[in-house]
Amino acid sequence: MSAGSGTPDAGTPDAGTPVAGTPLHAAPLSGARLAGKVALVAGAGTSAPGWSIGKASCVTLARQGAAIIALDANLTAAEEAAHEAEAAGGSALPVQADVADPDAMQAAVDAALSRFGRIDILQANAGIGKVGGPEDISIADWDRIQQVNVTSLLIATRLLAPVMRVQGGGAIVAVSSIAGIRYTGYPHLAYSVSKAAVIHFARMAAQQYAADGIRVNTVIPGLIDTPRVTANVAKMFDANDLDAARAARDKQVPMGRMGTPWEVANAVAFLASDEASYITGTELLVDGGLTGKYA
Repeated sequence: MSAGSGTPDAGTPDAGTPVAGTPLHAAPLSGARLAGKVALVAGAGTSAPGWSIGKASCVTLARQGAAIIALDANLTAAEEAAHEAEAAGGSALPVQADVADPDAMQAAVDAALSRFGRIDILQANAGIGKVGGPEDISIADWDRIQQVNVTSLLIATRLLAPVMRVQGGGAIVAVSSIAGIRYTGYPHLAYSVSKAAVIHFARMAAQQYAADGIRVNTVIPGLIDTPRVTANVAKMFDANDLDAARAARDKQVPMGRMGTPWEVANAVAFLASDEASYITGTELLVDGGLTGKYA
């Protein structure tokens, strides 16, 4: 397993419903509901040792029967995610590509189709950000954040919708953020605007592709404990004390803790599955109640 991962103790009560913080990939499956499907996870890697939403999703989708295309801008990160998916019992193909580069994404899709013959699921998970408000963010940073977070969804959809249409349907699950629907306590303008655009893109695309059997939905994570907390967000709370930064973020959430990448991955797996066959053009909040909090 990658650094930062782990498994629950043998004595964990009721392994089917792990306690908060337990890696959910260790829990037994209720069934391989994605058997025979192929999933492309864009943004599959992690920026630091530990579990990201993309990497956890690769494992979760693989454990539920899907073959995985682990796509990341960093080849090593893609390979690590693919390795974890294979260790979970699935088959996986690591692919390096910049999600904002149409040619690179075309090559990635071609490689995936050559290997697996079909693509049933797109998880659009890639995302970057930079702290700052209107007077702080540079135009270059603004443009790059929109390209990676929003234009990438356009590129992937243009490539995969025709494939899914020919196959008779598919599922696109975009990953947004509560920053796309509310202020989160510090200026994060470019990221927030891009994540709002992701939500609306999914709503519009869902209407266009509904008749083709292609469902398009969005998962909206709240405060999730990922390597990004260590690398970026902690500095907004206490850059010198990661435990204090985590405690501050935990305190913001009505449930009293940040979420885990596995809890987001489970939401992605549901929306990608046939269990969500009549769900399209909507959002699934995974935020511990934070969005509904008054203060």
